Amino acid sequence: MVNSLKRTTLTLSLVLAASLALSACGRKGDLDPPSTPVSQQNQRGAEAPATPDSPFLLDPLL
Repeated sequence: MVNSLKRTTLTLSLVLAASLALSACGRKGDLDPPSTPVSQQNQRGAEAPATPDSPFLLDPLL
């Protein structure tokens, strides 16, 4: 009985520590600025051939 209680406590402690460690990942602050200037975004150098729009499996749900 005591061994199972210790094992359960240890397991819960490890899960709690892992969840706290993973929730702290990331940076606090503003987002990074884009690498390309706004005037050059969404511009194509050459016209790309148009691809036919094929339906997606989950389209009816959207």
